[in-house]
Amino acid sequence: MPELGGLGKLFMAFGVVMIVLGGIFLFLGNVAGKVPWVGRLPGDIYIQRGSWSFYFPLASCVFLSIILTLIFSLLSRR
Repeated sequence: MPELGGLGKLFMAFGVVMIVLGGIFLFLGNVAGKVPWVGRLPGDIYIQRGSWSFYFPLASCVFLSIILTLIFSLLSRR
């Protein structure tokens, strides 16, 4: 059976990072309102029909994924 201790530590570190980021976002308030392009990129899906609305930030998610991939790849190089 493979060693899972390293994977457990990775998940714990990821959880701590997510808690810290959540706390930062909580205390900063509406982050998307302070950064003008977040959530308003071309490719973000917004549908409004009467009193019903649907929003899916597709382009924002792709952009965030690319940025995080670049950051983590640069940090993981030795």
